[in-house]
Amino acid sequence: MDPDDHVCLCFRVSLRKLNTFLECEKPRVASQLSDCFGAGTGCHWCVPFLNQLHRQWQDGQAPNLNESPEDYAARRKIYRDEKK
Repeated sequence: MDPDDHVCLCFRVSLRKLNTFLECEKPRVASQLSDCFGAGTGCHWCVPFLNQLHRQWQDGQAPNLNESPEDYAARRKIYRDEKK
């Protein structure tokens, strides 16, 4: 993903916003990422990815998702369709 691609598609929270939040706020637990523009509080699709970003950050890695935005959005659509 590029920095301006959205991780939270419900609230349009980009990877850049999440990375900035991680560096500025230094959340102790991944669930605190919801304080970043509501990330993860809509359909909950991105919660595992938010956990992954938080874990990477805690390990001193640059938080990133190795997935194209198109594939990510397509997988979320499947997730949403299954929830109906």
